[in-house]
Amino acid sequence: MPDAREDLSSLVADGIITQQQLDEAVALAEASNAAPAAALLYHDLVTEAQVATARAKAWGIGTVDLAHERFDRELVRRKSGQGYIARGWLPIRRDADGAVIVATFFPPSPELADEVEGELESEVRFVATGRWALRSAVLDLFADRFAAHARDALGAREPLLSARMVLSRGQKIGGVVLLVAYIVCLVLWPLNTLVWTVAVGSIAFLLATTFKYVVALHGSRYDVVEQITQAEVDAIDIDELPMYTVLVPVFREANVVAQLIANLGELDYPRHKLEILVLVEEEDHETRDAVTAADPPFNFRILSIPKGTPQTKPRACNVGLAVATGELLVIYDAEDIPEPDQLKKAYLAFQRGDEDLVCVQAALAYFNDTENPLTRMFTLEYGFWFYYMLSGLDAARLPIPLGGTSNHFKVAALRELGGWDPYNVTEDADLGIRASALGYRVGIINSTTMEEANNAIPSFIRQRSRWIKGYLQTSIVHARQPRRLVREIGWVSFLSFVLLVAGTPITFLGVIPSFVITFVSIWLTHENPADLVPAWVMWVMLFNFTVGNAVMIYVNMMGPFKRGRYYLVPWAILNPLYWVLHSIAAYKAVWQLITRPHYWEKTEHGLTTYARPVEGEATDAERRAATA
Repeated sequence: MPDAREDLSSLVADGIITQQQLDEAVALAEASNAAPAAALLYHDLVTEAQVATARAKAWGIGTVDLAHERFDRELVRRKSGQGYIARGWLPIRRDADGAVIVATFFPPSPELADEVEGELESEVRFVATGRWALRSAVLDLFADRFAAHARDALGAREPLLSARMVLSRGQKIGGVVLLVAYIVCLVLWPLNTLVWTVAVGSIAFLLATTFKYVVALHGSRYDVVEQITQAEVDAIDIDELPMYTVLVPVFREANVVAQLIANLGELDYPRHKLEILVLVEEEDHETRDAVTAADPPFNFRILSIPKGTPQTKPRACNVGLAVATGELLVIYDAEDIPEPDQLKKAYLAFQRGDEDLVCVQAALAYFNDTENPLTRMFTLEYGFWFYYMLSGLDAARLPIPLGGTSNHFKVAALRELGGWDPYNVTEDADLGIRASALGYRVGIINSTTMEEANNAIPSFIRQRSRWIKGYLQTSIVHARQPRRLVREIGWVSFLSFVLLVAGTPITFLGVIPSFVITFVSIWLTHENPADLVPAWVMWVMLFNFTVGNAVMIYVNMMGPFKRGRYYLVPWAILNPLYWVLHSIAAYKAVWQLITRPHYWEKTEHGLTTYARPVEGEATDAERRAATA
């Protein structure tokens, strides 16, 4: 790359880098199809301003500090902000002689001049800037448009697939008719109506529980569908790796961002091919200041999310998706500790998979799993979900409702799907269903991300009520066009969706009433419970209470085996009490669906007293288990 070397030669002349460093950057760029400047920047050898100055000298033009420029907004906003980012140039204003001053990080070749002059219908004068400086300026200049696109893109394209509308007109009419009919039945036949309500709930509980049991057993026959070996990871030619974007949505997370930067800094991926976008809400100055104070490497960039509603994680991610330059993309939460080779494993899974593989999901586990009974139950549940349930769904090619983190996407396909629904508070579960409807597949990889388990019941209820509300939203959205969904994904996948996504909230809603009625029926009618409740209903409730709960205790006992955490197995006996907490959260979710459908109930992080694990060291939980 003789031109690129010449562009950066003044960095050597000015003593900023050595000739050897420049030669190594050029060699790395030639091997990996990247720019030498990127290699220097992402290894923190130079600043973006220094690169822009060196290029300006080589190109014979001036430089510009876009953060302090005066823009002609009317001129700038005639075109698309995303278009400016993709093409690498941005008009600033007209000079005194009528020429438009244009910032660029590409060489101002005659071809580029012709392109820009044709677009702006004016003579242009180029000035040099950096890629990130241009991107930040565009985000500021087009903040309202990026906010509107993040909020409205999916709803404008597919109104019936957006949770912005809680109920469609048909659903409202149908809901009112059913509610009136139910009230009439309660007035005329109160006991029979209550009995049939319990019966329907009990049957739904039985079907949903049986479905989870069957799928989990199916999943137990597979280690992981997308099994990537260490030898395969070691054999990767790093020069062939694509650009990877990491999105980290944070809100009021100042207490954990320093650890976040340290955790993601351990990712084993070439720095010059990895951009980490920390998505910070515009008014969240405390978190932004904390990120800046942590002095992150160049590939960590703060993206300020423009003010707007709903203020949700998926809306922030949609802004990040709009400006992402990676071919692949992953989302991590602020407290996440992904295994260092996770991005490489995801890359290999996509290489191995068919064209229809749009996303691969890594498992979640918890480093504070022995902190208290709640964190133990939390870990048991997620072990069952990620190591058995998702593996079973994947092996059977059934729709997978994604978790909220450690999802790796093909960016092109994610954009085709319309990104995330900002009005759905379990946005990734909804995205998994929409992906299945378009013929895409979600896979599972054998990699784990460590997180902090909820260690307090109030925090747990807040998190689970949002999660259950999102499942209800997703069920309502896809119930608007059931025939279309059946046509797109088939009857088997449709029934899987009903039993898992719709069945889960219904199951939790039925837990407390089922337990209460079972006990009250036996207590009030010692000799013959059938005097109050028909025998067949009583048998279903008793079966759910005994066999159903035993089955769920059993599958939760399976969870720890994949990670060798056998010390958690006995705690699965508490699963019925754990489900009571879910039932409380479910009723809160229903109330919020009515009163605050798009409210994002935030989960607090950094509350545990357990130390976060260091690579190669045992966790607190493992050390405690070893000495128990």
